[in-house]
Amino acid sequence: MEHRSGFIAVIGRPNVGKSTLLNALLGQKVAAVSPRPQTTRKRQLGILTLEHAQLVFVDTPGIHNPKHKLGEYLNYEAEEALDGVDVILWLVDSSTQPAEDDIRIASLLNKIPRRTPLVLILNKIDLVGAESESAYGEAYAQLLNQATVRKVSAAKKIGLEELTETLIQLLPQRPAEYPEEQITDSYERDIAADLIRESCLKILRDEVPHSLAVRIDEFKERENGMAYIAATIFVERESQKGIVIGEGGRMLKSIGSAARKEIEDMGGRKVFLEVRVKVSKDWRDNPNMLNQLGYGKRK
Repeated sequence: MEHRSGFIAVIGRPNVGKSTLLNALLGQKVAAVSPRPQTTRKRQLGILTLEHAQLVFVDTPGIHNPKHKLGEYLNYEAEEALDGVDVILWLVDSSTQPAEDDIRIASLLNKIPRRTPLVLILNKIDLVGAESESAYGEAYAQLLNQATVRKVSAAKKIGLEELTETLIQLLPQRPAEYPEEQITDSYERDIAADLIRESCLKILRDEVPHSLAVRIDEFKERENGMAYIAATIFVERESQKGIVIGEGGRMLKSIGSAARKEIEDMGGRKVFLEVRVKVSKDWRDNPNMLNQLGYGKRK
């Protein structure tokens, strides 16, 4: 059999399940997931190697109406991922009608030459009845000039085999780009930062999560096989710092404990995690701080 390989951009508005889909397709966790929008802030590859194909997924931040420089960067990251890929996968929430951000994405996709195959993925089919699914699916399809439509539930892992087969057939005949054992292009320390932020998003109140950023200050392998990680959580205001730390440090301890477990599961070894909290006023609109945190535009 011929071997097929290629890059597949995964785009969609915030919180439609892009990272959940990536983790489900790979069969293991490489992307941070939480119920809150904008969990993903950088492009990340997820590499699925099969006997006769290699699918290289490009997970992207959710495209939205930006309200600060960080939001502009997130949109830039997502839109840049569309350039030069072999297939574009647009993931939508089939349990709701198209939102303003969906219309924005459809307009962007309709400007791309149709020589790049487009697959419209109706996600969360486990949450809707047949009538709603049909009505909303048709509403999304009508936004596009042309697309192949597939239905899945990333959370329940429904329809993933059919989706995988569809994507393989759309990829060009080409040797694999990456070694068989490689599943992502992200370094372990970068994934660790995302997992710490994921724990913050899951545990903290609504007024804090979007104002959070995590920097890994130190990542060392110790002789006993344990990893030592020191990290800083940045917030924008002193009041947010108090919320993250919590009374008697209990909130920060809960965040650190949850993050440590996720990092240990990822790396398969014990981890000593030390986390502190600092204030960087309005960091989401500070170009220097954005660059320090890795949110500067790629040259």
